[in-house]
Amino acid sequence: MRIEVDEEKCTGCGICKEECPKGAKIWDVDKKAMATNLRYCHLCTICASKCPEGAILIVRDDPNEPKKQDTKEDL
Repeated sequence: MRIEVDEEKCTGCGICKEECPKGAKIWDVDKKAMATNLRYCHLCTICASKCPEGAILIVRDDPNEPKKQDTKEDL
């Protein structure tokens, strides 16, 4: 699973950061929300359920899709 933010819907209200148990480590909210450091994310989905605009999507990866190898840039 992963988090995606629909930039068209996001208003930058910051509720995702306020509600997230790891907020300051994960969310950067200026004019739009960005999930910037997902290694701290527990995928609790609180951010998606609290977003008043429905801008945060929890995407379930297709189990039939091959796993991507981490590259040096990913680490």
